[in-house]
Amino acid sequence: MLQKLFGFDPTKHKVKTEMMAGLTSFLTMAYILAVNPNIFSALASQGMDTNAVFTATVIAAVVGTLVMSLYAKMPFGLAPGMGLNAFFVYTVCLTMGYSWQFALTAILIEGFIFIILSITKIRALIVNAIPMQLKAAISVGIGLFIASLGLKNSGIIAPSDATFITLGHITSGPALLCIIGIIITATLLIYRIKGAMLIGILLTTLIGIPFGETHLNGIIGLPPDVSPLCMQFEWHNIFTLDMLLVVITFLFIDMFDTIGTLIGVMGSANMVKEDGKIPHLNEALLADAIATTAGACVGASTTTTYVESAAGVGEGGRTGLTSFTIAILFLVALFFSPLFLAIPSAATSPALIIVGLMMFMRVVHIDFNSYEEGLPAFITLFSMAMASSISDGILLGIISYVALNAIARKWKNLNWTLVILAILFTARYALL
Repeated sequence: MLQKLFGFDPTKHKVKTEMMAGLTSFLTMAYILAVNPNIFSALASQGMDTNAVFTATVIAAVVGTLVMSLYAKMPFGLAPGMGLNAFFVYTVCLTMGYSWQFALTAILIEGFIFIILSITKIRALIVNAIPMQLKAAISVGIGLFIASLGLKNSGIIAPSDATFITLGHITSGPALLCIIGIIITATLLIYRIKGAMLIGILLTTLIGIPFGETHLNGIIGLPPDVSPLCMQFEWHNIFTLDMLLVVITFLFIDMFDTIGTLIGVMGSANMVKEDGKIPHLNEALLADAIATTAGACVGASTTTTYVESAAGVGEGGRTGLTSFTIAILFLVALFFSPLFLAIPSAATSPALIIVGLMMFMRVVHIDFNSYEEGLPAFITLFSMAMASSISDGILLGIISYVALNAIARKWKNLNWTLVILAILFTARYALL
């Protein structure tokens, strides 16, 4: 039965090991239950119910992880992705000015496209079109963007008329609480404590009570109603250039993030085949795509495979039983909504900053000695951080990459897909 459901081989795997691996992965990625509603609280004034976001986050995580468990039979957890949620809120809604219903529609479309790409060879064409330097720069740029959100939300960085941004009041209030949270979480990570991020958030939340930042209204309760977000789509803007841009951005980030996670985690666990191929890659990508589509229907941002799953794989998780355990634990967490929703932004900001650091580590893969490679990567990552726009970073990066490699006559670095994208993106700026 276990072999049929989860790919569990009694001669190779142990039930206890798989379940403990699932618990470990859940503890490392459960911080999203506190961070996601906090990020989306910026859209509460537009009618996007923060409590409902918590339930939608759980549902998306459960559905995606169950598909990964029962269909792909892989030991990975899924949940609404960091970076993708920030792009949804701060770029699509607050910068571009579109409604959250517009953004959910884009995610639904992206999910359907991802499903098609996952069962066809077109996926490989798109993945191979973006050069490795830009893929690394996108990851680094999103890391800088996420970290800057944590610094701003906590008040460590504050607006300035003279210099645009400056150091905030770090000796009191949310900023001081965030700094304490960073120290706590970093200490837990240094000593490799399982669930360091989640434990750090919870401890910082408790410290926030005497600070006057945390207001607990219970720990256990019924799940918040998700109906305010269900099937809330906006169709009258789907044939616009902006919709195409948003869909492509969601798709690229989701696809590259998932593939990068699978390659990195499975490679470190010696799960990659001798010929370099990843077993069950298409099934894992399809699980990701189905989760994104289902998540959009209940009001969740793009759902993706979590790199934190590496913690469970490191504990010996190798089958769908690990991911099944993760899904069950997310389901249990649904009944702890009062606790997660009481967590202040000053307590989740340390997680944003540290996740930003983890994503920034890919900067070592960028060759800054080559102007045609390094400058587009530099433009990409700093556009994301300084202009607070993930999409503009990707667009400007692709445009500059094509332009500089054409000037350098490095034709082998270019392909028709990349050139067409550069032309389309240039047209978008020209028509603004």
